Amino acid sequence: MQSDSLVIIPTYNEKENIEKIIRKVFSLSHGFEILIIDDGSPDGTSQIVKTLQDEFPNQLHLEERTGKLGLGTAYIHGFKWALDRNYTYIFEMDADFSHNPEDLIRLREACVKGADVAIGSRYVKGVNVVNWPMGRVLMSYFASMYVRLITGINIQDATAGFKCYKQEVLATIPLDQIKFVGYAFQIEMKFTAIKYGFNVVEVPIIFTDRTEGTSKMSTSIFREAFFGVIQMKINSWFRNYSRRLNA
Repeated sequence: MQSDSLVIIPTYNEKENIEKIIRKVFSLSHGFEILIIDDGSPDGTSQIVKTLQDEFPNQLHLEERTGKLGLGTAYIHGFKWALDRNYTYIFEMDADFSHNPEDLIRLREACVKGADVAIGSRYVKGVNVVNWPMGRVLMSYFASMYVRLITGINIQDATAGFKCYKQEVLATIPLDQIKFVGYAFQIEMKFTAIKYGFNVVEVPIIFTDRTEGTSKMSTSIFREAFFGVIQMKINSWFRNYSRRLNA
């Protein structure tokens, strides 16, 4: 029997983490399924997943793509895959344990209780980040302030990548029009959901930086977010965000 909840985890060179994160998610009290989207990891990440599929044949799914195509395109691919299979709750989560899998339960509960999008937020109750250098903490914190200033959305953690969407949100947003691939992708998805009138809530989490593997953060990703926010706001003036009245 298919679960109502799918956790999408994009991977690129995550062999140190992937088996542990999969087993942790499957140990939770709610029966989640997982979709790994691997962008041709040369370290053998996808082979580890294939081996685990023998153990979890109905819970663990794998989509392999050729080349490193970007976080945003991986999630869009995963969203479409999930919509085709009619999951009710669709999650974004990193493979590196920076997101605590146990918080999946809390994000799902927020959506069960009325949220359309639940964000695992590092900043809704102070600054809850572990193992980050101060420069990166400040960059992330002030990036969210900048997003609020430019867009007018009241989200404390605008770049957060740990989220639960109700199916209807992803079915409503025209996914092929989401163009950004890095942090700006996370901002654009939140901004668009709010523009469509969905109820977006923040659930406080503690974010712990990866202890194994390599961070995917880069200056180009940050630059895309900085300039992309302005472009996104301007583009929104010319878009129609209406949806059916009984949604």
